[in-house]
Amino acid sequence: MLAVLSFLWGCSYFLIEIALELPVLVLVAVRLALAAVVLWAFVLATGAKIPGQLSVWAAFLAMGFLNNIIPFSLIVWGQTEISSSLASILNATTPLFAVLIAALWLKDEPVTPAKIIGVAIGFIGVSVMIGADALGEIGGEALAELAVVLAGLSYACASAFGRRFHRLSLSPAVAAAGQVTMSTLVLGIFVLLTHDLSSVAHVSIAAWSAVVFMAVFSTALAYILYFRLLATAGATNLMLVTFLIPITAILLGVFLLDESLSAAEIAGMLLIFLALVVIDGRLFAQSRPPA
Repeated sequence: MLAVLSFLWGCSYFLIEIALELPVLVLVAVRLALAAVVLWAFVLATGAKIPGQLSVWAAFLAMGFLNNIIPFSLIVWGQTEISSSLASILNATTPLFAVLIAALWLKDEPVTPAKIIGVAIGFIGVSVMIGADALGEIGGEALAELAVVLAGLSYACASAFGRRFHRLSLSPAVAAAGQVTMSTLVLGIFVLLTHDLSSVAHVSIAAWSAVVFMAVFSTALAYILYFRLLATAGATNLMLVTFLIPITAILLGVFLLDESLSAAEIAGMLLIFLALVVIDGRLFAQSRPPA
């Protein structure tokens, strides 16, 4: 599931570049609105229980800000100034934030040496894999870079906050639909009040197609997997997906665009896989002799 989620989210960085014909907040609002329609269709088709408590919908609203409105807007705006490759490197800081925030909020996910070492190895792996060219861009557009880093912090907060939905016995689809719906309402109203939407009529079919794909696959399906993983693997492990996203982008180039893998990309991938093994810890636990 982590690999599939990394594929779905990895595609979004490329698709954002195509969809930027739309104003930033309009793009995000349309993406969320379409995803909400898809998610509620799925919820109704499966007969999942829809919560009626006001406290649950307030939690959906908070999750919508932390997991959708804030990070989506910051990343899309950031990519108007920096490349998608640099954005994916900066977004790889998310697991570091996740380790620290989970330790503060979640008693069952303490900071361990393995987590710190693994996160550091993973970040180095992402940097090696994407290459010095992207790293050389750091500092050129400081505000845009800070925006993507803050998006990672927001994602990390969301992963810790979102653990409560499992305790409420909500299905992953309902949790996803609830947060996307609340963020759609807030951002949709803001966009309608502040934007002139007449220019939307001139947006290309390619841009609209990118938005639809992001809505259906990189948002609706991705968030069903997200809440499933959050319930079963925990907040820290879930955020490791940001290490896998650059691998997805590179492998798509290899298989779809006939690009070749460089030695640096292979080395970066191996470092990322090592990071996942170190953080997981089970392989080392099995290799220790019994007490």
